Amino acid sequence: MKPANPIFADMGTTIFEVMSRLAAEHGAVNLGQGFPDGNGPDDVRDRAQAFLADRPNQYPSMWGVPELREAVAAHNTRFHGLSVDPTREVLVTSGATEALASCLFGLIAPGDEVVMIEPLYDSYLPIVRQAGGIPKLVRLQPPGWTLPRSELAAAFSAKTKLIILNSPMNPTGKVFDADDLGFIAGLLVKHDAYAVCDEVYEHLVFDGRKHIPLITLPNMRTRCLRIGSAGKTFSLTGWKVGYITGPADLMQPVAKAHQFLTFTTAPNLQRAVAYGLGKDDAYFAGLATDLSAKRDLLAAGLSNLGFKVLPTAGTYFICADFTALSGSEDDAAFCRRLTIDAGVAAIPISIFYEGDAPRSFIRFAFCKDTTMLTEALTRLARAFPQTAKAARV
Repeated sequence: MKPANPIFADMGTTIFEVMSRLAAEHGAVNLGQGFPDGNGPDDVRDRAQAFLADRPNQYPSMWGVPELREAVAAHNTRFHGLSVDPTREVLVTSGATEALASCLFGLIAPGDEVVMIEPLYDSYLPIVRQAGGIPKLVRLQPPGWTLPRSELAAAFSAKTKLIILNSPMNPTGKVFDADDLGFIAGLLVKHDAYAVCDEVYEHLVFDGRKHIPLITLPNMRTRCLRIGSAGKTFSLTGWKVGYITGPADLMQPVAKAHQFLTFTTAPNLQRAVAYGLGKDDAYFAGLATDLSAKRDLLAAGLSNLGFKVLPTAGTYFICADFTALSGSEDDAAFCRRLTIDAGVAAIPISIFYEGDAPRSFIRFAFCKDTTMLTEALTRLARAFPQTAKAARV
């Protein structure tokens, strides 16, 4: 038998599916996979049901229904001051991962170099490689996750086609500030490169910080593709509705890749998301307020148990050093034991790196009901009574 595609055939199942299955098998509180416990806003779900009943359910345009493209354009103007043409500069996709694939397949030619910042979301590398791109990895190190500017500059060359920039960043919770973004923008201009910006957590930024899309910086409007996610903005991760904003000339090859990946997305969900993007400012501010309270609850509880909790400026996630709670275990072994013995699932940080990686950090998702976070902390206190006692002394 001839072999299958080695990029995918040699890969294991994504760690998020593995840990969620393990959590279900052992009745663990799942703080691994980043999905909320809630069911999303009632009014947005009600609109989806209504649109299913009274609107066409056949193929919409591969670019997306006009209502959603217009809503995405208006959202860009409202929150980021961007003037966007909804007919040529907005594309609706079946989730942000498909948006990412469409951008990368549309822009990368075999042999192009692609700069990526570790730790990185696990879909980035296989998509880049399948597109024929050559990864150039630049590593952020815990606990500070500081951008190593000299290493980043060295990763760029005349062969660089683009950088993938994730901010707010999964798994670190880092939000790139204006200074870092300005440095990245300078490299893009110097090397005539593009940026694919994964900004799905754009409204999940804490402590008075502001998310700054790279596309809003000087000279970036023609170089950036900006990806958003209704799943994250409306806590409806199963809907898989994403959207890309970018200059018309870049959107054309991206749309052509998209047409042969998913082509289109359920029209009633698109129209419901269009309604949701028009919700008042209080809704979007409330997202960050609610999540930051949950972050603080989990961070305080983990610290009391002996974990060294790293700062989290945005996203759904907290990273923590478990050294005080374990001997020689690496992060994968510790997460497995945590799930089976303590009944709490987390994700090892090393899976977000290629090759040698930090092995004493794990990621917890705090986008859960407060009762579930409290239950998780209770279970961890039972599993690690000695470190919990020591941390309180």
